Amino acid sequence: MTQELLRKLPSVDKLKQSEVGQALVRNFGEDLVTVTIRNVLDSLRENLMREDAGVSFGDIDPETIIKEVEGILQQKFAPSLKSAVNATGVILHTGLGRAALPEAAQASLATVVEGYSTLATDIETGRRQHRDVHLNALLCELTGAEAATVVNNNAAATMLILNTLAQDKEVIVSRGQLVEIGGAFRMPDVMSASGAILHEVGTTNKTHLKDYSAAVGWNTAAIMRVHHSNYRIVGFASEPEIDELTELAHKHELAIIDDLGSGALVDLKKFGIEHEPLVQDSIKAGVDVACFSGDKLIGGPQAGIIVGKKDLIEKIRKNPLARAFRIGKLTITTMEATLKLFLQPEKLTASHPAYRMFSLSKDNIEKRAKRVKKKISDHAPGMVDMFLIEGGSQVGSGAVPVETIPTVLLRIVPVHQSVEELAKQLRKNEPPVFARLQKDALLLDFRTASDKQDGIIAEALIRILTEK
Repeated sequence: MTQELLRKLPSVDKLKQSEVGQALVRNFGEDLVTVTIRNVLDSLRENLMREDAGVSFGDIDPETIIKEVEGILQQKFAPSLKSAVNATGVILHTGLGRAALPEAAQASLATVVEGYSTLATDIETGRRQHRDVHLNALLCELTGAEAATVVNNNAAATMLILNTLAQDKEVIVSRGQLVEIGGAFRMPDVMSASGAILHEVGTTNKTHLKDYSAAVGWNTAAIMRVHHSNYRIVGFASEPEIDELTELAHKHELAIIDDLGSGALVDLKKFGIEHEPLVQDSIKAGVDVACFSGDKLIGGPQAGIIVGKKDLIEKIRKNPLARAFRIGKLTITTMEATLKLFLQPEKLTASHPAYRMFSLSKDNIEKRAKRVKKKISDHAPGMVDMFLIEGGSQVGSGAVPVETIPTVLLRIVPVHQSVEELAKQLRKNEPPVFARLQKDALLLDFRTASDKQDGIIAEALIRILTEK
């Protein structure tokens, strides 16, 4: 039987000369198609030589083989990074790319990718210039800082600041601020890698100004405040305000560094959300250097923004590591367009996806959930148990970690399959749809999906539930 199957395997040329094979050659080139066919045939031969492989005549049919080749080639050239539908209710979802880029940022990206750009050339003189020129003035206007520079993420920003201002010197940090963030970002490790020496003070829940004062020594270079990010200490807890730390640092002629994490430029209380430290307030307090993320509460591309005193920013720019951490034209253009939206904060709910999501009412979300529920009930009757429940959306990415935004969730319990399988099939949809899993139910939060994606979610569920 095995020998008969081996003899009936089609040749590479026969497969290439088929109608599908010729179309593949036109699309992918003869060399790649040939290699792929050979790999598939080699795999079939190996399976045929194994007694338990279970290969049949149907498996070696030329049409079946060339279809497998076609699938392999399509998969090879399909993008790995795909657009996705976020129905989890986590607005700044790290796993799904954090903030959704505003339309203005998308439009700016389209213009820059068409060809060359003025990334590092002055139009007036024709001479080379620093790429920071595209963002420096804008960031200074928004934050009140004297100068600014931007690197590829906030971890890089922290590393660069410490390496520039405190290499081989001590930096005083509260023990309660020695955070670990997702992706193994641990403040003590970053401090060590930067060349700075960590001097922790206080206790986990309480650090006093006198703790910082007592720690100042001959080798101290800076005092640093670190945003708690993805956790909060509540109850019997306290730590000095940034203006107190600034006064103490400058009294001892030390640098004061403020790692703000999420980087708020507007007061979130306007959206009914817990207050996050504002960058402007740190600059007003007199900090020498502050850094924060560009893709969290700013809602732009991944970046680490550094603002502060002009002489220190200039030192940071000249650090050899700055070149390793610098951003490219795509980040610059999308960041510029996103930052400009904050020049008109009263329009953010209309122009910025994240702030639109912050401001969506429960009534709006409930109406959309009801429409999707009805559509599923009409086209997939009896396939799921569904009802609306009260719930909470999350800001995400370490911002406002202990507070949620009231929302309405569509709770779905499939009748003929597990909730895990339903969630998996949704993720395999085109585009992938991500929902929240809770116990034995699938939860959909329409706060983080756009209106036009409601239909995508409903149609994906109907297709999955009614497939034979």
